[in-house]
Amino acid sequence: MNKLLVWSLLFFVLLASPFIGAVDLDVSKVFSADTLQHSIFFDLRVPRILFAFAAGSILALSGLLFQTLFRNALMTPYTLGISSGAVLGAGIAIKLGLGSFMFGIAAVSVFGFMGAMMTVLLLIYLARFLKHSHFESLLLLGIALSLFYTSALMVIFYLGDTMQNDMLLRFTMGSLSIIGWMHPITVGIIAFILFLAIYLYRYELQLLGISDESARLRGVNTKKITLTLLIVSSLAIGTLVSISGPIGFVGLIVPHIVAKLHPATVNNRITKTALFGGFFLVFCDTLTRGLQTQSELPIGIVTALIGGPFFIYLIISRSKR
Repeated sequence: MNKLLVWSLLFFVLLASPFIGAVDLDVSKVFSADTLQHSIFFDLRVPRILFAFAAGSILALSGLLFQTLFRNALMTPYTLGISSGAVLGAGIAIKLGLGSFMFGIAAVSVFGFMGAMMTVLLLIYLARFLKHSHFESLLLLGIALSLFYTSALMVIFYLGDTMQNDMLLRFTMGSLSIIGWMHPITVGIIAFILFLAIYLYRYELQLLGISDESARLRGVNTKKITLTLLIVSSLAIGTLVSISGPIGFVGLIVPHIVAKLHPATVNNRITKTALFGGFFLVFCDTLTRGLQTQSELPIGIVTALIGGPFFIYLIISRSKR
């Protein structure tokens, strides 16, 4: 696989993406402050692209982190039920018919964040009772919570009216449709914090990816570092999902693609994974906006269409080893 070609293509898509959409933009009018095209470019498309880039970085970094800590190539950021908790929280806000809180923050985002954080706190509390096979048991807890949240969400679907169910369905499909700069700045800061946390512990993460015993022999406090990284990643994912809804498969496929392009150690792939995740989600978002359809295709559907076959390929390739 030609590394230069792949990176060049993704970077070109990033530059061209603001000019792709339902409305064709005239470059000569984009920088005129009193034109509609200026507003479309700087208030809608550029913030959306930056939001997509930061979101993709969060998802990709979380995927790399989970796959390394759990030493499982099929792990995703949503394995522990954090995404499902955020979706359930958002569903409760939609069912209650809540609008906005202070500073114009949507109740759906607030309740989604609370659902994610409640899941993190619950997992931390339950992890205290795990003595053997810590990671495997934590994974099973996450799966159990996801199933419980999904069942609770189905109850909300059953009790909701048509409008509420439509809002909830759209939320569960994921969306990058935003207006203004508040969300891109918020998610961008969170992406930087997550990147910084992983980068600072990059050598410890490399040892944890081998085994806990190897890390302990080198003087690494495995429980403290693992818990710290999982909390930071969970906070990042919870905040993102509360705004955009769940966007699957990015955290699964991007770390593997980067590993194929750059077969180096984990600590040398952190920056590349963050950049590739951002480029990849911008590419997927550009596809959704480039399709001339009556309504915009949800980003979660696009990533699932790409990630589903890749997931099957991973399972088959692992079974042949």
